[in-house]
Amino acid sequence: MIKEADDFAAECQALKKLVTPLDDTEFNRETQFKGWTLNDIFAHLYMGDTNARLTLIDPEAFQVAQHARIKASESGISRFEYQRGWVKGLEGQALVKAWLESSADTASAYAEAEPKHRVAWVGPEMSARSSITARLMETWSHSQAIYDLLGTERQDDDRIRAIAHLGAITFNWTFSNRGEAPPGPPPHILLNAPSGAIWEWNSDQINSGEFVKGAATEFCQVVTQTRNIEDVALEVSGKSAKNWMRQAQCFAGPPNNPPPPGSRFKQS
Repeated sequence: MIKEADDFAAECQALKKLVTPLDDTEFNRETQFKGWTLNDIFAHLYMGDTNARLTLIDPEAFQVAQHARIKASESGISRFEYQRGWVKGLEGQALVKAWLESSADTASAYAEAEPKHRVAWVGPEMSARSSITARLMETWSHSQAIYDLLGTERQDDDRIRAIAHLGAITFNWTFSNRGEAPPGPPPHILLNAPSGAIWEWNSDQINSGEFVKGAATEFCQVVTQTRNIEDVALEVSGKSAKNWMRQAQCFAGPPNNPPPPGSRFKQS
């Protein structure tokens, strides 16, 4: 059984609880994440979760879906237009309901999958465990924009460890994705979990002077690019570590720049 599938399901339930009090008109509000509305975010998650399930249980159908997406893009159809068409006009709480049903099916499919089974994706193929971890990361990171918009302080729990691990192991990816050579070995990472536990990576670099220390939530915010490194209290030492944290990216796709300092915050 893949534990991250349960973590993904729990994160989806937390997001559903967050938006349950909202009426449908509030889903048209723009967030600090590139001006996306709540409807945009849920359409994106719905499509991503469904495709993640397809690539596991019906790889041929996934390839058909990918071809349709690429063809639409080549035809000049924007991501937003494509997503709106894909969800067939669903908005507000109806969209949340459809997304939650799809995400639950995806969690169930991955819970029983072989962790090392390889699945295709928009970038390089990955293991089933990595695929559902990516869905957990996407749900958690996109949720941040909604928490910020609503002025709600997120109460994380230790299921974000999978996101922190994804961040820790994508040090080299951050640079290679930009066509750059990694500036050195990954730095020592020492994080305080929401539970108070201590999480550590790259302990062989403990005496190198290269390290990232602090709250696991803030580390996850930086590697998922929901916060700029200048807006968190992480302690970062060493040229390589500082270079990494300025542009860390734990998700697939072309290079993305973090949000400008001060541009993402909990609104009052």
